Order: sequence, then C-alpha cells, then structure tokens
Amino acid sequence: MIFKYAGIETELEDHDCPHCGKPMEAWLAPPDSGWGVVLVCYNNECPHYKDSDKDIVNKRDDCTLGCRYALNPDNGYKPFNLVAMCF
Repeated sequence: MIFKYAGIETELEDHDCPHCGKPMEAWLAPPDSGWGVVLVCYNNECPHYKDSDKDIVNKRDDCTLGCRYALNPDNGYKPFNLVAMCF
C-alpha cells in the first residue's frame, strides 16, 4: 500500500488483522509519539478490540479506552496494542 501525507509517500506492506481478517489501514502517529506511520485494525467488531477496555490496568470505570491491534513498520512490523477510544 502507498500512504501519502503532506507530499510524502511511504510504501507499506499489506497486512490483514490476524484476529478478524480485515485489511489494516495506515495511520500517521502524533509527532511526539516516536512512531511514524503504523498499520491499525479499525474494525470495531474485531475480537482484539471488542471488550479490550477490560485489559487496561488501573483504568477508571468511566473511561472509554480500549486497545486496537497495530503493527509498526519501523520495527519489522512487530505488533503492539494501540490505546484508542472505545465506542
């Protein structure tokens, strides 16, 4: 896949989420995060994401955070949990 942002093109490998089989999408992380472009599963029905709010330790009960499955191309496409808002 080719990801374009602010006139810069980044070529990324195509990956499907191993939990739901949906194609992962490129996301440009905030500048201070230390990441560049990462691949994220945006499927709200993905088993990894669904009810993942229970996996976050010391989270307040009224907090709506969860974890999306993500891959970091700069680190050999190693997986990690990307904290995100749950809806």
